[in-house]
Amino acid sequence: MVLLGPQRRPALDKVVAGLDLDGPFATITAGWQEREVADDELKAHLGGRAVNLALWTRRQDVLDRDPDFAAAHRQRRSVLSDLQDLYLIGVGHTSRAITELREHAESSEQVKELSLRDAEEVLRSLDRRHLERVRDVEAEFYELTKPHEHPLIAGHRAEVAQVLADSAAVVIAGGHVAELLDALHLFNVVPAGLAHVPIIAWSAGAMVLTERVVLFNDNAIRGPRAPEVYDDGLGLLRDTVVLPSAHKRLRMNNLDRMSLMAKRFAPSVCVPLDPGARLTVNADGSLPPETPVIGASGAIKQLAEQTGAGATHG
Repeated sequence: MVLLGPQRRPALDKVVAGLDLDGPFATITAGWQEREVADDELKAHLGGRAVNLALWTRRQDVLDRDPDFAAAHRQRRSVLSDLQDLYLIGVGHTSRAITELREHAESSEQVKELSLRDAEEVLRSLDRRHLERVRDVEAEFYELTKPHEHPLIAGHRAEVAQVLADSAAVVIAGGHVAELLDALHLFNVVPAGLAHVPIIAWSAGAMVLTERVVLFNDNAIRGPRAPEVYDDGLGLLRDTVVLPSAHKRLRMNNLDRMSLMAKRFAPSVCVPLDPGARLTVNADGSLPPETPVIGASGAIKQLAEQTGAGATHG
């Protein structure tokens, strides 16, 4: 796997040339939603040897042609949205409590540290329980709709699997991470062959490769919000939280805030992917020792400094 920073100034053609890949390529642009197939520039960077899996369009086809599936899909989305909103209330209150504890001047450092550890464990507990509930909702949806028995979905899955089988590599673009992840799960892309070919991904495309997708934005219009666990990712990149455009979307100079993020998601490491970044994952799925990560202090350091031995990660 090769993870890239956001492609505002595309460098994909150079990456592909450096990897000595000449296609054919399967592309996944479901995060672009209705603009999914407006991919002429992407194809040009791949030398014209690319087939778009059109996962968002395929999902829309299923929703348009099967009213029962569409109703179940809407219901699941509504429940997940409610779960996310309520979970965020708990995360927000706990994060603010941690800030207050840090600023409490009347306690000894030893007592304050104990209270901070307790509050941080509450935050991790909220993350765990939320993800468990999301998994329950997803399991109920897939048990109800049985996509593997659905002729229309099965047909799309077979076509996707064939394109992947004929591809030398897969390219996953960014966009709306929830839409991208939903389409990837529905069409079962990992068992269909995604895990067995080289992958180049950026932004949301890199996020979905991880075990759990974490959303974040310290510069939201309504003010900074705590990072939030969203859903299981594809699980191809282990023990890693990917943070696209980290220096634009996170207050990286706030070391307390960054330290909390690093400790909250440990033992996974938080990896910033800013424009121009390129990270090649080792063949065994581990990250190279020189990978920049957010350390326990909140400062950026190399993975080897964070773990003491980068080879053990993954």
